[in-house]
Amino acid sequence: MHIDLNSDLGESFGAWSMGNDAAMLDIVSSANVACGFHAGDPAGILQTLKAAAERGVAVGAHVSYPDLQGFGRRNMDVASADLVADVIYQISALSGMAATVGTTVRYVKPHGALYNTIASDERQARDVIAAIRAVDPELALVALAGSPLVGWAREAGLRVVAEAFADRAYTPQGTLVSRREKGAVLHDATDVAQRMLRLVREGTVLAIDGSVARVEAQSICVHGDSDGALEMARAVRAALERDGIAIRAFA
Repeated sequence: MHIDLNSDLGESFGAWSMGNDAAMLDIVSSANVACGFHAGDPAGILQTLKAAAERGVAVGAHVSYPDLQGFGRRNMDVASADLVADVIYQISALSGMAATVGTTVRYVKPHGALYNTIASDERQARDVIAAIRAVDPELALVALAGSPLVGWAREAGLRVVAEAFADRAYTPQGTLVSRREKGAVLHDATDVAQRMLRLVREGTVLAIDGSVARVEAQSICVHGDSDGALEMARAVRAALERDGIAIRAFA
């Protein structure tokens, strides 16, 4: 058995530092690299791409709404023509930078509010799908496991990688508990590691109400910007490998 571990990287901006990319790249198999719309400056993005290439970590475009001030976490009603162009622009820019350090962009994972919106908003979802296909229909799309987006993207001919989140609580229906609710974000590294081991082995997680929820995923996101992020990511990887599960990029 095998699973992909991914993390959001390249998000530092000027004097503002976000996470520890070098350390996280020693843990994950896929790097979702910021494209400058929600975070990341050119020098930092290039440094992260180079470090990923040196470690053989797969690179994906972490596309976003144009929202530096809000870190891409504010909902936006972007016109279709603008959203398509924005996503094409971000993938293309990151692809050009990646080529200079000997790697390629192999997939797309939307960030923050865009990720959450297109999980169920068909109009914006189809705009992002169209943008990806326009750049390269062979690019994979990382999408929230169990969301309508998974079906829409597959119908359009994209390869879809369903994603689970290591540090997030789930509802009995297999969806993420809103960050506005108590207990939505998990902090115990040992508990999180065991949850992800169960996810990979059984395709289930313990829901916030104690019931068992089905979540089928091919990639697990380990966030790099939260307290104890590295400890949690290391614990998840160690637990999986001890159980004979290989960490391998899907791309």
